[in-house]
Amino acid sequence: MSLKAVLFDMDGVIVDTEPLHRKAYFKTFDELEIAVSEELYTSFTGASTKRVSETLINEFNLNQTYESIAGIKRSHFKDYFYNDDEFDLIPGVRKLIEHYHENGIKLILASSATMVTINMVFEKFGLEKYFSGKISGADLKESKPHPEVFLLAAEMAGEPVENCMVIEDSTNGILAAHRAKIFCAAYRSPHSKNQDYTLADTVVTDYEELELDKISTYF
Repeated sequence: MSLKAVLFDMDGVIVDTEPLHRKAYFKTFDELEIAVSEELYTSFTGASTKRVSETLINEFNLNQTYESIAGIKRSHFKDYFYNDDEFDLIPGVRKLIEHYHENGIKLILASSATMVTINMVFEKFGLEKYFSGKISGADLKESKPHPEVFLLAAEMAGEPVENCMVIEDSTNGILAAHRAKIFCAAYRSPHSKNQDYTLADTVVTDYEELELDKISTYF
């Protein structure tokens, strides 16, 4: 058995867009003149923009459509995405991606994000040339922790699951990899809060720990 393909989650693994989403949402709340508590905002974690917009309409008796609220938020997100100086790749991930690519490992992006967001990230940071495939939320019937995303990614790589490795940062993603029977490396970032890593096969805090010579014992 040898490692042939690495399946990357995107948010929290390649980039951390959460601070941008937060800024975009709070700017939207200001425009709508509503006071959203931290508690309510925290309850939106992992929810789609549509669902958040619908919750706001019900919670604050707004007379906007969810499309108009989502449109405001997306436009602010795009603005922060291209203009926020703090937004960058997660430390060490470019070096790891280049390392795998140079060593002939196939790379697949397996994310529940929209393809629009994925393409924005790939274009901004010049990642397209390293990846042989991309899966977005629109390609999926089921969402994590269902294993579909990683089974599709392994199929896209043309490799059996035992020749693949998933890099994830969330409880649901780790569980999805476990259910797909794919070796899972969990990345514990300074931003990861309240995530359960018990089902991960290895947990790292620095991407250097996932270079091929360091993980050869697993494969």
